[in-house]
Amino acid sequence: MKAFVAGATGETGRRIVKELVERNIPVRALVRDLEQARAILPTTAELVVGDVLKPETLKEAIGDSTVILCATGAKPSFNPLSPYQVDFEGTKNLVDAAKNKGIEHFVFVSSLCTSKLFHPLNLFWLILVWKKQAEEYIQKSGLVYTIVRPGGLKNEDNSSAIVMSSADTLFDGSIPRTKVAQVCTEALSQPASRNKIVEIVAKEEAPQQSFEQLFVGVG
Repeated sequence: MKAFVAGATGETGRRIVKELVERNIPVRALVRDLEQARAILPTTAELVVGDVLKPETLKEAIGDSTVILCATGAKPSFNPLSPYQVDFEGTKNLVDAAKNKGIEHFVFVSSLCTSKLFHPLNLFWLILVWKKQAEEYIQKSGLVYTIVRPGGLKNEDNSSAIVMSSADTLFDGSIPRTKVAQVCTEALSQPASRNKIVEIVAKEEAPQQSFEQLFVGVG
């Protein structure tokens, strides 16, 4: 297995890269700024320059990777096209490149509540709408996929247990980005993760379960 990570310098993406490296899985990290990436990412990760908004850069960037983890996301800005471009068009470009490369598994970090049109996050230029469109494009692509919908993202890790549920069943809660990275990485080796949407939050009172139990528990 060789993993390609898009959005590698983002808060979630960098944790995915770290998790993969710690498990001795070779990583190609897609970055736009090499200098910034070198300061953030593990030295053993292979850095490749490219941009999901420039599809011509993706074939070479993906190289000999066999799986893709996509943790891209539009940053809050005054550009009303940003979520459409990054969360939908960028993901679409990556999915198309993955199909051309024969990628074995595509893991996509989405968000809780993508099916709720009247969610406050959609005030940010319909960001959840475009994430939902990206999810549907992945589902129709023919690729083996796992779509991970985390709750509110926290930078600090905690000891709370991961709660995993099926699509459109969790509507609030939060989760550390480190745990999101663990779920994404585990999805690559868990047969029960394939072709599923999983929603995840972390709860203190929840029982601790293995990742196998978590994925098997989602219909």
